[in-house]
Amino acid sequence: MSRIELSVKVLKTLVFLLLLCATAAGAENWQELKGEHFEVFYLEDAKFAQDVLTRAEKYYENIASDLGYSRYDNFWQWDNRAKIFIYRNHAEFLKATGKKSWVYGTAIYGERKIISYRWSQGFLDVLLPHELSHLIFRDFVGFKGAVPLWLDEGISQWEEVDKRKWAVHMVKNLIKKRDYIPLAELTRLGAGSENDFTVSAKLYAQAVTLVGYLIEKYGPDKFAQFCRGLRDGKSVNDALSYAYADAIRNIAALEKGWLDYYKGE
Repeated sequence: MSRIELSVKVLKTLVFLLLLCATAAGAENWQELKGEHFEVFYLEDAKFAQDVLTRAEKYYENIASDLGYSRYDNFWQWDNRAKIFIYRNHAEFLKATGKKSWVYGTAIYGERKIISYRWSQGFLDVLLPHELSHLIFRDFVGFKGAVPLWLDEGISQWEEVDKRKWAVHMVKNLIKKRDYIPLAELTRLGAGSENDFTVSAKLYAQAVTLVGYLIEKYGPDKFAQFCRGLRDGKSVNDALSYAYADAIRNIAALEKGWLDYYKGE
């Protein structure tokens, strides 16, 4: 092969690589919006992206207040902002994430990321507050503590405000029929239990109302203290006693208080 032929071949290869890079860059030509606690990356529809940013900041305030974390300075600010990626449609989201077809969004807890696509109210009213609650809660308590599934899911379901009335209605019926899951058993349930349709509805309803009971009855500061106890390695019983002293010494006392609270409504 002559030098000219080699040079032409090298040149063609370089051109091909440049075109490939340009195509890849064009496929993910992300635009960006920045707020106090979030960065929103989107491919089209700036108005929807702005709605996402506005809602995310509002949800952040509500969640931090409910969990008693609102006094932490620089929490998720500056370089620590959480990132939200919005694809154009479901197909693009699935291709980028490799998720199953029934998944509409996902959160990467360790990286403070939420990934979804532009699907209007379902994203804004349901998935966004749910996943943000998981991120904020897990960012605070970490992943090493003995955090029961009902607490993790209960916080996220609680922040889907429309779920609260449904949960209270269902729990009152479960209590009336004595068909609820005993709290000691509920506390033993691990990840994946929410996919068991025989327990998922009860699990979610009880989880929402347990969190609601602790926040409404005793306030967010004590709830945050309970979460800090779990973060620091305490058992659920010890964390309850640590935060609520004589009022809730253990899981059995929590169950009794919860039952009394919703029987009386």
